[in-house]
Amino acid sequence: MSNVNLFYLTMVKRDISLLLPLNFVTMKTLNDYNFKNKKALIRVDFNVPLNDDFEVTDTTRIEAAKDTIIKVLEDGGSAVLMSHLGRPKGEQEEYSLKHICSKVSEILGVQTKFASNCVGPVAEDAVSRLENGEVLLLENLRYHEEEKKGDQKFAKQLSKLGDVYINDAFGTAHRAHASTTVVANYFEDKCVGYLLQKEIESLNKVLNNSTKPVTAILGGAKVSTKITVIENILDKIDHLIIGGGMTFTFIKAKGGKIGSSLVEEDKLDLALEIIEKAEEKNVQIHLPSDAIVADSFSEFANTNIEAVDNISDGWMGLDVGPKTLEEFKGVVLQSKTILWNGPLGVFEMEPFAKGTIELGNYIEEATEKGAFSLVGGGDSVAAVKQFGFENKVSYVSTGGGAMLEMLEGKKLPGIAALED
Repeated sequence: MSNVNLFYLTMVKRDISLLLPLNFVTMKTLNDYNFKNKKALIRVDFNVPLNDDFEVTDTTRIEAAKDTIIKVLEDGGSAVLMSHLGRPKGEQEEYSLKHICSKVSEILGVQTKFASNCVGPVAEDAVSRLENGEVLLLENLRYHEEEKKGDQKFAKQLSKLGDVYINDAFGTAHRAHASTTVVANYFEDKCVGYLLQKEIESLNKVLNNSTKPVTAILGGAKVSTKITVIENILDKIDHLIIGGGMTFTFIKAKGGKIGSSLVEEDKLDLALEIIEKAEEKNVQIHLPSDAIVADSFSEFANTNIEAVDNISDGWMGLDVGPKTLEEFKGVVLQSKTILWNGPLGVFEMEPFAKGTIELGNYIEEATEKGAFSLVGGGDSVAAVKQFGFENKVSYVSTGGGAMLEMLEGKKLPGIAALED
């Protein structure tokens, strides 16, 4: 593989061109390998939610890894899967990956074996008995504190469990953990999985290969969590829609009256700087003009509609109003590339969900007309799933923190570790 120009290099995913910034240098993909008679050690992200009966309540992350695993099996190899689950303190039963083994088997259509440890004799023996076409799931990586510490000895133990290393866990690619980064140092043969590749492709369609006009929609509670993202994307977008709680930091900075709405008092000057930078770069910032306000933070609160810069004392803005939605609709429907990170209101409460739902409808309509739409971030993804938009946008990212760090322009250690 070679550099295409000063800005990009090309990777091939099946029959699709994938453009990556040069700071990722060349990486091998699954299609560069035939896994016949090979054991593939695959870092997956099976950090899935479980109910009180230890049943998987959302299988998205398991389904997302399926193509990579099946590619290995169809080539005539075997797959050794490693993942974390939750944040255990030692070997806590409720965080054992044995609970998800049957669901993994169901989704893959292949009986998945289980090893009660991820390193040492138990794991090594299970791998030695693994035959071509079989799948082995290792116990929770985070049962060992060495995983999060990026311990070299632990990573070397993991490396004994495969002939080829595949990272397909975008959700942990921003962590320099033993299984996501350090273990790759012990492999000559290592590559990016289909899911991780698709994540990079989608983000680069927004950041480096976007069709204009480009619109970024940023919501959520605080400006402080999105500062670096905003600064990094201002050169790449035409419109910036701001919603959620951070709206009121901007409104107050501009002299508005926000009642009891959420505000970061120490970020008022920063909000004005962002507005100024956007103007310098000819980026149009779209702030709400009205809001659904409530007299308490409750779904049973009294509500009203008020101008976003003239909210009554004791009242707080918890969603955007109808005038704002009409204004945002016009911006979204003219967009050709859309990035959505963060809801417009407190969508978890029914009276304050309309703004987020309507925004989803607008993005769906724009997507149907040919726009590329990328949704990412925990709350945004939750909203998309809750309101049925998951299959109506172009791509829903599986990694919240990792996506934000890529949007900030950071080089993710889990991706850098796959460099040739």
